[in-house]
Amino acid sequence: MSRPWETQSLKLAHPKTALIQGGRKKIHATYNGGIEMVEEYDVITDKLLVRKWRKEGQLGGEGSWEYEIGGSTIGSGNEFLQESSKNPLLVRSDDATTFEWRIRNLPYPKDVYKVAVENSEIVVRTTNKKYFKKISIPDMRRLNLPLDNSEVSWKHAHNTLIISYSKPQPVLIQQQKDAAERKNMKVVRLKD
Repeated sequence: MSRPWETQSLKLAHPKTALIQGGRKKIHATYNGGIEMVEEYDVITDKLLVRKWRKEGQLGGEGSWEYEIGGSTIGSGNEFLQESSKNPLLVRSDDATTFEWRIRNLPYPKDVYKVAVENSEIVVRTTNKKYFKKISIPDMRRLNLPLDNSEVSWKHAHNTLIISYSKPQPVLIQQQKDAAERKNMKVVRLKD
């Protein structure tokens, strides 16, 4: 599936609107080509909780949201068909200095997992060939930064594989610039 936002500069959005609702600052941005982005930040800590994207559907209607960070808090809308709750579930949740992913529902022993950087992606595989996943870091692609295998760390506990990648200095600088821009945005407050 084509994901043009993986290389889309976050600075090229016009217009950007912001509102505060339910303890979250929500920023909506539109890009050329019918691409939309919504980011949600905690009002108190300014931590990025959700970043989701969508583009126009092939027939011109609205497409479905794809989550880059966080995940949907509501079901898919289809009560008749839904994924098994036992399937592995990948969710990205960053902190101040690392990109972090949690893959839930991986019951295999710790020595089965192999996590490494391959071709500008983090690759997770098991030696028993039961799980394989490529994880891209759009933040790094947007800044044209290569991945370094020495920056990847991981641990496994309670059927969850937690993968971390240390944010390089250019990413941290860009986040500081983005935070300053958010601080100066005109914000509408909605009552909860």
